[in-house]
Amino acid sequence: MNILYLCHRFPYPPKRGGKIRPFNMIRHLTASGHQVTVCSLTRSEAEAEEGRGIAPHCRAFEMGAVSEPVQFARMIVRLPVATPSSMGYFYSAKLAARVRQLLAEQRWDLIFVHCSSVAQYVEHVTDIPKILDFGDMDSQKWLEYANYKPWPLSWGYTYEGLKMLRAEKRLAKRFDLCTATTRAERETLDGYGTGAKTDWFANGVDAKFFCPDGEGYEPETISFIGRMDYYPNQECMQRFCDEVWPLLKSERPQLKLLIVGADPSPEMRKLGERPGVTVTGSVPDVRPFVRRSAVMVAPLAIARGTQNKILEAMAMGVPVVTSTIAAGGVDAVPGEHLLVADTPQQTAQAVLRLVGDAAERARFSEAGRARVLSHHDWNQSMQRLDAIIARCLQAAPAASARLTTAS
Repeated sequence: MNILYLCHRFPYPPKRGGKIRPFNMIRHLTASGHQVTVCSLTRSEAEAEEGRGIAPHCRAFEMGAVSEPVQFARMIVRLPVATPSSMGYFYSAKLAARVRQLLAEQRWDLIFVHCSSVAQYVEHVTDIPKILDFGDMDSQKWLEYANYKPWPLSWGYTYEGLKMLRAEKRLAKRFDLCTATTRAERETLDGYGTGAKTDWFANGVDAKFFCPDGEGYEPETISFIGRMDYYPNQECMQRFCDEVWPLLKSERPQLKLLIVGADPSPEMRKLGERPGVTVTGSVPDVRPFVRRSAVMVAPLAIARGTQNKILEAMAMGVPVVTSTIAAGGVDAVPGEHLLVADTPQQTAQAVLRLVGDAAERARFSEAGRARVLSHHDWNQSMQRLDAIIARCLQAAPAASARLTTAS
């Protein structure tokens, strides 16, 4: 098949959540014999240079170069209108023109879009089968942000969330099939009542890359991994250091916390001034930091879809303590494959349980990695994707026949 694939962040290298899922789809579709043309945005020459490494994994790629000041201006312009500001942030006139040109010049068997914010480039197309992978329902994230922000920011996030919700409902009706990352996200989508055909397929993890190294760990070290310019991560670590860390230090004064992630804000850097806390900033490879940890904590209060940091830690054999809402995006059993806690006291107790008992830690280490291997393998997820594509193409026999032949 000839597939036009659009995504909101250029999907190479796959170092962050918004790039990992699309990259694995693109790689799988190309390996299956399909001709995939990738269209996405780049925000710097450095990102564009790195992104060119995707060449072996697709037939062709198109980059829409944008600058942050212009994209923020596009967001501001959309504040008083019905179009979500998020769609302004991910819009490029150059990329839109190139997509129109590609649609006019070539015959396409399928259009696949990852993330609703770039569905705008092809929502008008009616003569080609289309799949929209929402991944997470962004409207719900913005509405949740409103609960944590002071006025007038809370009003702004509510307004953006409501605009995005309306856009998500409209887009769901304009695509032949819509997908999400988890069952829960699909249920949210179905709850919109649009009548759209829906499905879901999980995020996977590269368990060969994220694997135990056979070395020992530091019993008095715990870690948190995630981009520190991302508000849910910032809120999580600020609350953890304010409410949980004092409880842990009172029980184990030698305990150390590593906050590992790119672009920490000044507020996040200040956390590094607290006893036992280190804020690393960007690191070449997060794996050594996770592997040396007795526990990886992820007590997120704001979480949609699957938290890749949880999958990666489990794959490396590092036990995870997380929140109920974050655990909901992982196909794992609380108390068996990971520990779930929601209050400061519960979180501290869960961490201390693992830090203080090597046998208990080993049990969760083994169970967590085994669960990732059995339930979050990319090959299994991509088999679900193949079935979803086949379902979408059932109304287009010629395209469906090509899919069967190529597979």
